[in-house]
Amino acid sequence: MIVFEDSHILVCRKPAGVLSEEGGMPELLKAATGADAIFCVHRLDRETSGLMVYARTKKAAAALSAAITAGKLCKDYLAVVQGETPEGGELQDLLYRDVKKNKSYVVKRMRRGVREAVLSYETLARYDRLSLLRIRLETGRSHQIRVQFASRGFPLVGDSRYGSSYRDAPLALFSAALSFPHPVTGETLAFESAPPDVWPWTVFQDDIKTEP
Repeated sequence: MIVFEDSHILVCRKPAGVLSEEGGMPELLKAATGADAIFCVHRLDRETSGLMVYARTKKAAAALSAAITAGKLCKDYLAVVQGETPEGGELQDLLYRDVKKNKSYVVKRMRRGVREAVLSYETLARYDRLSLLRIRLETGRSHQIRVQFASRGFPLVGDSRYGSSYRDAPLALFSAALSFPHPVTGETLAFESAPPDVWPWTVFQDDIKTEP
C-alpha cells in the first residue's frame, strides 16, 4: 500500500472501495505507520484506485495544497472505456455537480454550481469494442473523467452511474502516475504504478507501460 514515505509525506496506492478522506485512507495509513496525523490534500473517488500523496505535517499539507493550486501536482490516469475512441485530444466541458444525487452533468452554459473541466488523453490500444486510455487532468472536478467520456458515448467499464453496461465489473479507472515538488526540499518526485491484475486491465496488460 505504501510506495514512498519520509517524515513529511506518504505516497500510497489507494484500493478501490476505500474513502480517500477521513474515515478511510488516513486511518489505514495511521495504523500502518503509527503516525498521529495524516493530512489529505487531494482525493480520488471511492471506486477509483491508485496513487495518492498524503502529508504527515500541517506544514507539508500547506505546501502540497499550494502546489496543487499552482498546477504543479500532475496526475495521469489509465481508464478502459466502452467503444473505440479517437487517437486522442483535449476535452473541454462545463460540469454541473448535483450534490444530492452525487452526480455530475455536462451543461451548455455557465451558471451557479457550474465549473470548467479540461483533460487531455491518448488512446493506447483498442480491443473488442474497448479502448485503453491514458489521461492527464488539467482540472480536478468531481467525477470529471467519468462524465466527460460518458457524455461522448464512451462510459468507463464498470461505471453504471454513468451508463456502463458492465455493471458487475470494477470501475476501470486507475491513478497511474503522480509527480509533484517535495513540500520541503522542492525536489520533483515522480511515481508510476500499474493497475490491478483483473479484468478489464488484463486485456491490455501488454499495452500498460507502468511499473507494478
